[in-house]
Amino acid sequence: MPDEAADDLYARLEAYIGKPMGPPATAPDPVNVPMIRHWVDALNDRNPVYLDDAFAATTRFGGIVAPPAMLQTWTMGRPRIEGIAERGGAPDEITFDNPIPVLDAAGYVGTLATNSELEFMRYLRPGDRLHLTMTIDAISRRKTTSLGQGYFLTWVTTYLDADDEVVGRQLFRIFKFDPSTIDPARLGGGS
Repeated sequence: MPDEAADDLYARLEAYIGKPMGPPATAPDPVNVPMIRHWVDALNDRNPVYLDDAFAATTRFGGIVAPPAMLQTWTMGRPRIEGIAERGGAPDEITFDNPIPVLDAAGYVGTLATNSELEFMRYLRPGDRLHLTMTIDAISRRKTTSLGQGYFLTWVTTYLDADDEVVGRQLFRIFKFDPSTIDPARLGGGS
């Protein structure tokens, strides 16, 4: 993409900064012990405050709490597996006006999650029902990496309880890239 076209694309993308990434969403289920059990079993995290009622009652929490790192899992919708590769890993079609479809249409169809930062305000308890908002935080100018040319896109998800108390935040960043711009020599391959 010529630099002038990249600048025009960036001008379009920049208009999204500070705007919603998607509509507000509500968790499909409240925080619950069966899901906590699945999580701690999968990660072999045997902290008794997560599953042992008697022990948890003696702690500062006064009862069972969910592992903080589960924050995002409570609000994840059920993915539609059919066509997930064609959607770049998105769990469903993106119908909300945000930068991802704009980048896809411009040829930046590759997606690489680069980092995620979580901030926890309080532990979640069984019965908490979360909802969230997502806001575009930043979009880089076009960059060239070993995956080719693309844009770093960052959004912040704010997690709230039923009383609208903020219980946590997640900063999430992806690199949307144009696979046709990958230089095999930069990936360690040769020609």
